Amino acid sequence: MLEKVDLKAELGKKEYNEKMNVLRPHLFELQRVARKAGIPTMVVFEGWDAAGKGTCIGSLLEWLDPRWFKVQATYAPLPDEIMRPWMWRFWLKTPNHGEIAILDRSWYGRVMVEYIDELIDKQQYERAFIEIRQFEEQLANDGYLITKFWLHISKKEQKKRFQAMEKDPHEKWKVAKEDWKHHKQYDVYEEAVERMLVETSTHYAPWVIVEATCLRHARVKIAETLARNIELRLNDKGEKFMTMDERAKILNEKAGAAK
Repeated sequence: MLEKVDLKAELGKKEYNEKMNVLRPHLFELQRVARKAGIPTMVVFEGWDAAGKGTCIGSLLEWLDPRWFKVQATYAPLPDEIMRPWMWRFWLKTPNHGEIAILDRSWYGRVMVEYIDELIDKQQYERAFIEIRQFEEQLANDGYLITKFWLHISKKEQKKRFQAMEKDPHEKWKVAKEDWKHHKQYDVYEEAVERMLVETSTHYAPWVIVEATCLRHARVKIAETLARNIELRLNDKGEKFMTMDERAKILNEKAGAAK
């Protein structure tokens, strides 16, 4: 699956700005309508280290009303969390109806780093796929909109970004020995990611692979995908709103008239 991704996909600055002029007000408005309709939304970000998850999340936050979203970062489980069922801590991250939860990494660490670093055994690994699908299906059945992004870059690009960050005194702290260890395991992780995508991409919680070599392209694809998904859910509920295409048409007409 990943070998078919076009990592050369890019977006010029002019086209990027044109698309963002549409997406920024549109996502803000969709958030308002979705809140009124009581739609709980979960946006899951996974991807390679240095793929740009934080940058893309930060960009997304600029366009939303901060009163109605939360960003949830996922770290290694705390001692009291280890003593409970492993999915327990992720139930606590689910948003209220009408609000948005943006997850910087998630329960998918179970079938990647936890398994590859041998923190769980083979039986727990296989069972995790079932438990993840059940968790997401329960949320979907309760009306949750789930959008999952995998930010994809090549091993060569990851190395390039690590080296650049290490040379920057303001960013070198972001690259640890563990990051280089995982970089050397890129092929092992890629195999695990392939399995994860196949096992857990469902009609109620599909994966979207984001080509992240060009971050302008990545930010636009993420914003457009999220907007389309919210639009579809609002349509299902019979809500009235301006579509992204309608908004783009109006802005283009205004721009043409200004000339």
